[in-house]
Amino acid sequence: MVWINKNNNKVIRNAAAIALAGNIFLAVLKILAGTLSNSFSLVSDGIDSSADALISIITLIVVRFMSKPADAGHPWGHGRAETVTTAFFSFLLFFMGGQLVISSLTSLLSESQTPAPSFLAVVITVISIIGKVLLALCQFSLGKRADSGMIIANAKNMAGDVLVSGGVLAGLIISALTGSGYADLIIAGLIGLWIIKTAVGIFLEANLELMDGNSSTEPYQVILDAVSSVEGAGNPHRARMRRVAGFWDIDLDIDVNPEITVYEAHEIASQVEEAIKQRLENVFDIMIHVEPQGDDNDETFGLSEAMMRSRLENGKKIGSERSEQ
Repeated sequence: MVWINKNNNKVIRNAAAIALAGNIFLAVLKILAGTLSNSFSLVSDGIDSSADALISIITLIVVRFMSKPADAGHPWGHGRAETVTTAFFSFLLFFMGGQLVISSLTSLLSESQTPAPSFLAVVITVISIIGKVLLALCQFSLGKRADSGMIIANAKNMAGDVLVSGGVLAGLIISALTGSGYADLIIAGLIGLWIIKTAVGIFLEANLELMDGNSSTEPYQVILDAVSSVEGAGNPHRARMRRVAGFWDIDLDIDVNPEITVYEAHEIASQVEEAIKQRLENVFDIMIHVEPQGDDNDETFGLSEAMMRSRLENGKKIGSERSEQ
């Protein structure tokens, strides 16, 4: 059992390699230029790029582990390695952001005069913005192609870096106009807060997958449509769907006529399985359990048909409220 195919594996490796090369270049450039130009915000931005480079190195290591087949200790494969790594990314980013906030506040509260950064910092910041835009677009494209939450999370982080570098540029301009480096320090602190915000968002997404949760209503509609499209299948219940490394693992119970043969019931289940695969991409495995119609027992796991319809209705109401705002 392998959670990612060879093509996805190659795409993820390529994405990580591109991100690694780009971030190492930008990190070295910004840290050196920030040190020479006396810009703490540019050095902070460079440290953020260093964290991105470390993320790319870890990604290259993890993708090799993800591609390992299932074994006795991991019968569902090693796909969760991606989600665990994504959660680790969030902790790393949170720590980096916290350090930047503390360092900038310490410098602001000190009694020493902070000189304004030189023009070199402005030039390097503009180069950084262009580089991060290109890297973010590349990572989003490759992440969607491989359906990789890890690469997409890294792309979101890089997109945030573009705004961060824009803030650095604004701080440098203000510092140049005022002749003081305090604006540069304030921007550095705001960069830290932005990194913390990004880290929390990435962690919440990873945690949802680790907890086998799902924020989208689309899968529930897929289940209902698939079952209703197959003659003889009814009452979808005990529905459980989880994502692992971009793939769907689905458990579902359906009711059939108790008078039909085992073979006929199996055929109905197979048709439901095929109907789901036609409506939902990246399905790794579907387990459909057939029950005789009318044999309704109290079940504590999964979602009933009523619960799925309720979730869909609530999702539509939330979407409608957002569009009206």
